[in-house]
Formats: sequence, structure tokens, C-alpha cells
Amino acid sequence: MIGLFPRPRAVIAPGAVHVPGWLSPERQRKLVAACREWARGPVPMRHTVLPGGGVMSVETVCVGWHWQPYRYSRTADDVNGARVADFPGWLLELGREALAAAYEDEAAGAACTPDTALINFYDGSARMGMHQDREERSGAPVVSLSIGDTCVFRFGNTENRGRPWTDMELRSGDLFVFGGDARFAYHGVPKVLAGTGDPATGLRGGRLNITLRETGLGGVPAAQ
Repeated sequence: MIGLFPRPRAVIAPGAVHVPGWLSPERQRKLVAACREWARGPVPMRHTVLPGGGVMSVETVCVGWHWQPYRYSRTADDVNGARVADFPGWLLELGREALAAAYEDEAAGAACTPDTALINFYDGSARMGMHQDREERSGAPVVSLSIGDTCVFRFGNTENRGRPWTDMELRSGDLFVFGGDARFAYHGVPKVLAGTGDPATGLRGGRLNITLRETGLGGVPAAQ
């Protein structure tokens, strides 16, 4: 039944917008290929170890800045000490285009200057607990792109991990942006619907989630 009925753009909360099917198949394939290269290094994709000793079920690789709980650095001191791959100019432009489309505002897109990408890979059993994205010094919106298997995405409130929240499906090609009053809302992924992706994206199984963020830390511009 998927694809028989159009899924309209939806404002989930002030500043939080879901744009279904925004990424074309060609762009999805390009992103999958790029993520494969980044996953090989210089800092490889890995399961992040949390300060309390827990291990995240998703696998993560970063571009531009390296995220580790709960800070950013240029080098992956918790992995192999290498400097992360540069943030490419084409990814900056994609972030600007995505933000303009979500907010239906070209000026908002032009003001978008993401300088890092966090790439999470979910297999069929991976989950992401409710959390806030608070390590950035910038309050600029977060741009989230989904490729592969559909997931249940839970978007909550800014006060705590509990209700109220909204559950929605994020499918391959979907765009989700949250900024403004929703920038620090708790969010997570309680479930991945294994086997729902299309291998034509270049991803045989699992889900890729690419979040573009502005760290507010300054430094070198995006590589061209």
C-alpha cells in the first residue's frame, strides 16, 4: 500500500517539519555511496561507548567534526585519534536546500551553515533512546535525512523524555527539520521496520540517518 496515497508536508510542532519523499532516488544513492566511503575512515564507523559504559546499538561515523558523548572535536580521540573527514561543500548546499524546502523560506535556507554531519546506521534491532541534541553552540535547525528501512520516529517535548510526543514513520527519502521552539525537543527511534527499504538506493538493508548540524565552533569552511 506504500506509495498509493500521497504523504503531505506536515508541521509536527512549531519549527519541526516533515517533508516526505524529499530526496530523489539519485540523491539517495549518492548519499549512500558517500556514507560508505566515510565509514571506511579515516575514522571508521563504530558503536559509540557511553560514559557509563553502555554501548549504543546504532553505528556512527562523523564528518567535519567528531561527536562523542557529549562534545565535538576535530580528532576522534575515543576511536583512533585520527582527524575526521572534511565536510564537503555539496553537503552544505544540500542542507541549505533542505531547510529552504522544509520551511518554505529561501532566506532561511541561505542562512543555513551546517559544518558537521552525524551519520547513524540502524540494523533491524538498533534503537535510539529519547535525547536532546545539545552539544552544539548554535541553535540553528537540525536537518535530518532518512534512507533505507522505515523507522518509527518519536518527537517529544523540550522539557523531559516523557509525553507528550508524536510518533510518525520516516521512510526512505524523507526529510525532517527541527529548529526554533522545537530545536531542543527530545526525540528518538523506538523501532526500525526491517526489510522495508528499497535496495535500489544502494543500501541492501538497514537504515541510514544523516543529520546536518551547525556546531557554532568555527574553523575551516566546507571542502569543495
